[in-house]
Amino acid sequence: MTDNATQPPLAEPARPSAVPPAVRGASEWALRLLVIGAALYIATLVLREFSQIVIPLLVALLLAAMLVPITRRFARVMPTGAAAGLTVAGVLVGISALFTLVGQQFSSGFSDLTAQLATGLEQIRDWVRTTFNITDTEFDRYFESLRDGVSSSGNLGRTAASVGLTATHFIAGIFITLFTLFFFLYDGPRIWNWLVRLFPRVARSRVASSGRIAWDQLSAFVRATIIVAFVDAVGIAVGAAILKVPFAFAIGVLVFLFSFIPIVGALLSGAVAVILALVSQGFGVALIMLAVVIGVQQLESHVLQPLLLGHAVSVHPLGVILAIAAGSQIAGIVGALAAVPFAAVLNAVGKHLLMREPEEELDEELEESAEEGSAPANA
Repeated sequence: MTDNATQPPLAEPARPSAVPPAVRGASEWALRLLVIGAALYIATLVLREFSQIVIPLLVALLLAAMLVPITRRFARVMPTGAAAGLTVAGVLVGISALFTLVGQQFSSGFSDLTAQLATGLEQIRDWVRTTFNITDTEFDRYFESLRDGVSSSGNLGRTAASVGLTATHFIAGIFITLFTLFFFLYDGPRIWNWLVRLFPRVARSRVASSGRIAWDQLSAFVRATIIVAFVDAVGIAVGAAILKVPFAFAIGVLVFLFSFIPIVGALLSGAVAVILALVSQGFGVALIMLAVVIGVQQLESHVLQPLLLGHAVSVHPLGVILAIAAGSQIAGIVGALAAVPFAAVLNAVGKHLLMREPEEELDEELEESAEEGSAPANA
């Protein structure tokens, strides 16, 4: 018979926690959300601090997603370095020619627009005065208040400097963008493989597959958006030219550039076209111009985007608006341009990591995506 003194003491039963499970779970989630929020806030500060480097890198990445197929075609008949250099040179020539044509149109039509602008503003003033029963004194007072409000709304110079848009930073950013774009086109796979090797060995396969999905998603978005933007620009520019609205070609260029900002860009570019029609041709032509803008944008939203974009941006419209707001807050216009493709890439990569899709299925989907020119099926 064993002595009781040599037996180990019995373990005390676990005391029930005084904190309910729901409260404990909520506190754990709250702590994690606070850590994630703090990390995002710090990342935002870092991005703003290094915006002179981050913004050119983002622009170069978007351009590379658009130009990689062209570089590959050139690389079939010449060395890869020469193909990448020729692609970058072609981009420079195309952009220079585009802005030269816009400048020539402005210089040739500015004097006529000045006379039309004076007449148009007088007509608008008469309409506002008769419609809302506002006297000249009240109208002048409202106009002065509006001008003072715009003047005192913020320090534009400080805002521009905070996102690296001063003249010196702009020129430096162009050189960084072109330099980075060349190496993305010339040595992109090797750069990505180097980045993958920076991660722990156990995570490299998932990092590599996430990168492939992200690049496929970004390429699909950029290709489809370029086609949609081009159709929008041609449609609205042709309508403006038929209605004899000044700067029709410049309006088309503006529509093309702003089309890369979903929802907000279409409103801004369309408003510019309608305002130019209003001040130069009157209310009747402005209404017709408005109908043209609405018609083209309806064609884009109901035909072109579902047909071309498909799943390239499987992000809820609310998410698009919030992404644009966050991007513009961090990096101005460039941030707004990059916000939606970034949200689409983040959404696709997040789904891929959460679904734990097998590598074989992923390879099949990427091959089908490359053949069809669309995003992966799981995006």
